[in-house]
Order: sequence, then structure tokens, then C-alpha cells
Amino acid sequence: MKALLWCVLVLALLFNVATSFAFDGVQQVLVSVSSGVVVIGSGVGLFLMRTKRS
Repeated sequence: MKALLWCVLVLALLFNVATSFAFDGVQQVLVSVSSGVVVIGSGVGLFLMRTKRS
């Protein structure tokens, strides 16, 4: 599961950067916000799945 979340995180970051060059205006904002939500979600998932060190 962690590997999938890492892949989603990296792909969403790359997608967000690529769309900055491909789209303009409102369309770019909407695509960027949606990929940002995916990045935040996968980051939170990875944070919650981390192993606790004592």
C-alpha cells in the first residue's frame, strides 16, 4: 500500500508541474487544485501509515 501511495504522490506532483505548462486560466487552476488534493491525500496517507519509533 505504501508503494502505491508513493507512486501516486510522485505522479501527481509530475502531473501538476506538467499542467502548469499545458493549460491557462481557470482550466489550469482547476487541474492544479485537483492534483494538489491528490498530493495532500497521499501525503496524509503516508504520514498515517508510518511506523512509530520508540
